[in-house]
Amino acid sequence: MPRTWKPNVTVAAVIERDGKFLLIEEETSDGIRLNQPAGHLDPHESLEEAVIRETLEETAHEFTPTALVGMYMSRYRSARTGELVTYLRFAFCGVVGQELDRPLDEGILRTMWLTRDEIAACRERHRSPLLLTCVDEYLAGKRAPLALLHTHSSVYEEL
Repeated sequence: MPRTWKPNVTVAAVIERDGKFLLIEEETSDGIRLNQPAGHLDPHESLEEAVIRETLEETAHEFTPTALVGMYMSRYRSARTGELVTYLRFAFCGVVGQELDRPLDEGILRTMWLTRDEIAACRERHRSPLLLTCVDEYLAGKRAPLALLHTHSSVYEEL
């Protein structure tokens, strides 16, 4: 039987304050990398709920998404398995709230506030090439209203 292909759905928060962007430094199988607060969509949550949760878990900051910066598809070949992995990333911008007194997710070493130029200067440390793309598109003013996204609230049966 052929294998079922499913892309990985992820969310990311593009958070800017005073010309600097909130990033996380994390341990990965490829070493220590930088990324926006980001992660996978969990079952039974909307995209907006996912980005709020991921931002809180990875940065201890409250986050309220206000717009969609972009939707991105990327592929990479796993060095371990050779498998082609596809990601669909939904990047949000919004309002960052207070930093809460709580531990960061496992694997997150620290949070950092960096300018666009500082981010560009360390591309070799980016977890994804989309990190800088999302920042640049945010700075270019790309925004789509959250009303474009709809999470159907009920479960339906297959026909």
